[in-house]
This record gives sequence, C-alpha cells and structure tokens, in this order.
Amino acid sequence: MSQTTEKHTFQAEIQQLLNIVIHSLYTDKEIFVRELVSNAADALEKLRFAQSSGQTVHQPELGPKISIEADEAAGTVTFTDTGIGMSHAELIQNLGTIAHSGSKAFLQQLAEGQKPDVKLIGQFGVGFYSAFMAAKRVTVYSRSMRPEETPWKWTSDGLGGYEIEPAEQALPRGTKIVLELKDDQKEFAQSATLERIIKRYSAFVPVPIEVGGKAINTVQAIWARNKNEIKEEEYNEFYKYVAHEGDAPLMRLHFTADAPIAIQALLFVPAKNLELLGFNRVESEVDLYSKKVLIQRHAKGLFPEWLRFLKGVVDSEDMPLNISRETMQDSSLMQKLNKALTSRFIKFIDEQSEKDPAKYQAFYKEHSRFIKEGVVQDFTHREALAKLLRFQSSHLPTGEQTSLAEYIKRMGSEQKEIYYLLAPNREAAESSPYYEVFAERKLEVLFLSEPIDEFVMDHLHEFDGKKLVAAEKADLGLDQKKEGGLSDQEADHLAKWLKEKLSGRVEDVQVSKRLVDSPAVVVDADKFITSSMRKTMKAMRRDSDSPLPPERHNLEINPSHPIITKLAATRSADEDLASTVAEQILDNARVAAGLLEDPRAMLKRMNQLLERVLQK
Repeated sequence: MSQTTEKHTFQAEIQQLLNIVIHSLYTDKEIFVRELVSNAADALEKLRFAQSSGQTVHQPELGPKISIEADEAAGTVTFTDTGIGMSHAELIQNLGTIAHSGSKAFLQQLAEGQKPDVKLIGQFGVGFYSAFMAAKRVTVYSRSMRPEETPWKWTSDGLGGYEIEPAEQALPRGTKIVLELKDDQKEFAQSATLERIIKRYSAFVPVPIEVGGKAINTVQAIWARNKNEIKEEEYNEFYKYVAHEGDAPLMRLHFTADAPIAIQALLFVPAKNLELLGFNRVESEVDLYSKKVLIQRHAKGLFPEWLRFLKGVVDSEDMPLNISRETMQDSSLMQKLNKALTSRFIKFIDEQSEKDPAKYQAFYKEHSRFIKEGVVQDFTHREALAKLLRFQSSHLPTGEQTSLAEYIKRMGSEQKEIYYLLAPNREAAESSPYYEVFAERKLEVLFLSEPIDEFVMDHLHEFDGKKLVAAEKADLGLDQKKEGGLSDQEADHLAKWLKEKLSGRVEDVQVSKRLVDSPAVVVDADKFITSSMRKTMKAMRRDSDSPLPPERHNLEINPSHPIITKLAATRSADEDLASTVAEQILDNARVAAGLLEDPRAMLKRMNQLLERVLQK
C-alpha cells in the first residue's frame, strides 16, 4: 500500500444498504450497465453547463463521449467518460456515502442560481453501487474539470470501506470505472452482451456511446426534438425502429406537455390491426423513459387496455422513481400520466376526424373495436370516445357512416331518442320486422353490425342528452289500419288464444302497432335485453358455466297481415291446423330475430304444413 493511500470506512449502515443494492434492489443484474452509462451521461451534462456558464475547464478540446471496453481474458469491463470528473473531496462525498447524490447537490446549486434547463440533469443517487452486483472489486479513476485539481484513484470491494490515493499516471478529464467481474458474471466482459444491454436501455442517451470503438446509440431520441425540425422520413425510420415494423404508421402524435405533469411523447398508430388479422391479443408497445433513459419497456399502466394498439415512447422527467428506477414510487402519478396521455390521444383522433375524414375512416376501419372496447370499459373517457363512434344509417347511402352528433343534427324537433338496430348487414336490417315502423315513419335508424355495438350502446346509454334506444324496445306505433284486417276485438281474442296455445314458449302475445309487412315479431320480455343481445350473450357464454338470464319472449302479431287474418278464421274451423300454424309463426319470428338454434322441430312442422297444402 502506498504511503499516501487513505483508508476510509463507509457509514455504519452502508454494508446493510450495499447488501440491499446488490441482492434485492434490482431484479436484473444487467441494470448496472444502464446505471453507469446514465451516471456518465450526467457527468457530461454537468460539464456542458459548466462550459456554457463560462467556467474554465481542463482539456476543453475533449469532446463528449462514453467509451466501454470489455476484456474477456482479464474478466473486466471499463466505463470511461469525458465529463466533469471528481476531485478528492467529491470522491469521498459522492462515492463514500451511498445515499448521497452528486447530481441532486448539483441541481440544488443550479436551482439557486435559476439556471436554464436544470431539469435535464438526472438524479439517481445509488446507481453507482449497482456495479457491485456484478463486480468483486471496483476501481474509479477520476480527474476533475477544474484545472488546479489532480487525478485520483478510488478502490473498494464493497465489503465495508474504500481506499483513495493519487493516480499514478496522468489522466484525461473525466472518470474511468474498472469492474473486476465476479466469476459467475463474466458474461458482462463480452462486447456483444454490453451492446445488447445498451441498445435496450440507453439507445437514446444524447451523447455518443462506444463499445470497443463501435458506435452504439446511432438512433436519435427524436421525441425530444422540435417536431417542426423533423422530416417525415425520420419519423418513419424511428417508427420502424421502435415498433419493429416494415410499413409506415397510419398516424402519429408528437406532443409536449408541462401540466399536470411534464411529458414528451411520440405515439404511432399502426396501419394494420393484428387482432383483426387473427393474431392473439396484442400488448402495449409504448416504452417509458425518464430523460431518455429507459425505465420500462412496454410499460404497464401507462395507457388503458383499449389503447394497447399504440406504439412509441413516453418520456416524463418529472416522474419520481424508486431508488432502482424500476417502478414508480407514486402510483397516483402513473394514473395522472395515464389520464393525461389518454385524453390527449382522444383529442388528437377527434381532430383528425375533422381535418382528414379519409384517414380517419381508414383508422376506424382497422381500430374501431378498440374505441368501442373503451366505451364499454373506460368510464372516465366514455363521453369523449362516443364522439369517435361511426355507424351506417338508414338515411345515408350504403357504405357511408355517421357520427352520433351528425345523427342528432338530422333529427326532427319531435324526435327525442336515437334509434339503432343490430343486424348482420344493411340488407338484413332493412328487411327486419323491427325496422318496419321506422321506415314507414321515415325515422333514421343506425345500423349496427358487430355484436359489441349493442353493448357499446347499452353502456353509453345516452349521447348529448338523447337516449339511445334499440329499435326493438322503441315505444313507437302506427295508427293506420288496412282493409281486411282484424278488428280490435278480433285481434285481442286471437292474441289471447295464441298465448294459451303457445303457453311455456312465450310470456305474452300482444297486438303490434309497429309491423307493416311482417305477420309477427318476437320481442324480449326483459326491458333491458334485446333479442340480438341475448343471442350475443349466448355465443359469449357458450363455454362458460355462468347462467344466462332466463329466456322470456313476447310475441307481437300484425292484425292486418293475411297470415294472421286467415289464422283467426282457421282456428274456428280447424283448431289443430291453426295450432300448428301458430307454432310455425312463432318459430319464423324467432328465426328473424336470430334466436332459433335448433331448427329440426320447425322443419318437421313446416314439412307437415306443406304436405297438407299440397293435398288440397
């Protein structure tokens, strides 16, 4: 040991804290690479501030750089930066106290002088000590930026203390950290391993990083640049890099916000929805950064589940991290991030629907299911999401879609509700018995084609003060009577007879005021469930043990339809035939409603009726 070597003992609690850092704090040992690179970047940022404030700096000709060298034979890895460096006193202060953060002290000094861009400097107090997860011995060589200072050497095995002595050789400005790796951590002495880790965590650190002389961080953190200075090709290349996609994105949102939390975000909407193409449920691919350093890849909780199709990055320098940077200290702040990002994206999509309807139509074609999922699941943003919904309409040509707001603008003053009808396609909707009263009265109906649509309407309940009402549940009627139809008394008697004959299959039989061309229609007796919704619920719970609400249907008959009028006459002359026809009318109505799952009994009955007709 040199005569000038100083032996120092860590604070009493240091050994306990070191054990936490080494064994418990970080889940992945490779994190130490990220931490040492971040510390080096901080040192370079501090130097930049010193130079910009006019301070005299030792070796000003040295450019900013972080160099990493791996030596497999020696089992070492060395991190070198040309940053601010440390003096003898700073080595003791910054490396001798595990909870002390040199960056934090530096920030406080700058804040007192109200310097600009203070927020750019990181404050990660114990990152240096993560080196002991992989190293059995750490040696630090450092030469301060101050011209009057001399270089020093700091050494520790992390077991209780450290040594400081003058460096034997002249050193350039900055810091060099040499890690003698533990026997079971020699993989970190491989350049390929180091490259992989840096590309994962530190690809966007704003200073050059080299491994073995090879430049690693060649892609810029363009989310931190002014969007007016970024070319379209740069956006597309960045998207391909972060999203691992070959095609350009459909849309992008690049924005900065200061309140309620500082955010820099670059979000992309893919051109294709992989879930529509038959792939498994996609997972969010938005990465969370703090000052360009990766905190969490595919961050959980950053966006609601229905926005899982987004790709890109979010950088929040205000985000308080726990001591390891791996999880948020304050989950409520993550909720603020979630709310701010979600609201901003919804606003962006709404603006796009106005500015570029064709592009919005392409977006809606691919990603509308996510928007609908959001309406069902996300109470906070339900109202805003409702503005993004689009549906076909009885008042628009085939292929065109309308928003709920546009529907309301077309409503007559006497109309108080928004009507919708679920059907496989437009043709099926227009031929549905539920639609007949609307066509006759020239009332607009939204045509829903996906099973989730009805659940969307059910959860939304109303829009802009107008209730959303299923066509089946609408309280509408026609006052007109056709010649040859049943009288009110005859219709009531037939309804009573049908209820008796169809006992067990229907709750009630009523005289309809909604039918024009159909003889009968089935209506779910539950006022909260439509026939189409019951069909969807059946399909969803086919493999589930949870029971469905019991089936309760009402049958409505059209007293002006020839089949109904002839049935009334037949029940007196041939009650057996009339009973068979009544069964068939019910099943026909159930077919029209999509509720008949087993047609065998109906087909057998129909064949019997055909046989009787042909015998005449």
